[in-house]
Amino acid sequence: MFQPGLMQGKRILVTGGGTGLGRAMSEKFLSLGAEIYICGRRKQVCDETAAELMGRHGGSVKTFGLDIRDAAGVDDMVERIFAEGPLTGLVNNAAGNFISPTAALSPRGFDAVANIVMHGTFYVTHAVGRRWVEMANKGLWKPEDGYRSVVSIIVTWVLNGGPYVVPSAMSKAAIHAMTMSLATEWARYGVRLNAIGPGEIPTEGMSKRLSPGEEPGARSAKVNPMGRAGKLEELQNLSTFLMSDGCDWLNGQAIMMDGGGHLATGGNFYALRDWSQQQWEDARKQIEGQNQKDRAQRGA
Repeated sequence: MFQPGLMQGKRILVTGGGTGLGRAMSEKFLSLGAEIYICGRRKQVCDETAAELMGRHGGSVKTFGLDIRDAAGVDDMVERIFAEGPLTGLVNNAAGNFISPTAALSPRGFDAVANIVMHGTFYVTHAVGRRWVEMANKGLWKPEDGYRSVVSIIVTWVLNGGPYVVPSAMSKAAIHAMTMSLATEWARYGVRLNAIGPGEIPTEGMSKRLSPGEEPGARSAKVNPMGRAGKLEELQNLSTFLMSDGCDWLNGQAIMMDGGGHLATGGNFYALRDWSQQQWEDARKQIEGQNQKDRAQRGA
């Protein structure tokens, strides 16, 4: 679909780029010639991903071990990147989520999602974007230089709510609002922002916290109009188009890529209203087990 070298000269930061959707997008950009930066809380995982991707495609993938909830740490990372040369793109992919009856949520549980998804995404976008604005104000950017692009991963639930994932629904709705707001504020400085709301694309992190005990993709296969879950290649292709210079006039948009699932079923977790207390308890234990495993890996 894309010409070889399409993204030559692009320098792109992908948050949460060591695993899952972020890793897939990073690999696609790299294969098309972009210079990639990835960050994540598990530096070792990012390093392993970088080594594997460069071994497969060549090019450059640089890594940062970072919790994007740390605004000062985010600004330091972005400053170090820009010292080597300005970014041309940002993918806001890092997130956290888990299913839970909202009445059972603690403030800590809410903050665990909101601080990453809403606050962290803003910190990164602001740190990158204000440097782009400064460049434009100093005459270091002109329209003929091409636009810088921000692509944020949201959810289809921003359109119709997300029962049992309320912290995520609220936080992703904030990113959607940020995308629309900054698209109009920053366009004059050569910055455009768009968002992708993917349906179920099975990854380890998503499956173990949002569909514990289920075969990845099984839920979508039952109810999606296309009878299947999404594929990583589909997200790779859409994000590449948005990050490329193929249509600079596309700005402030949210594209829902879910096979029409949200139109047919709402695309959210409403069906979990039928779960028994025991099913919720089993899910909670599986999610907590995965969280403990992740904490152990970060400490290793």
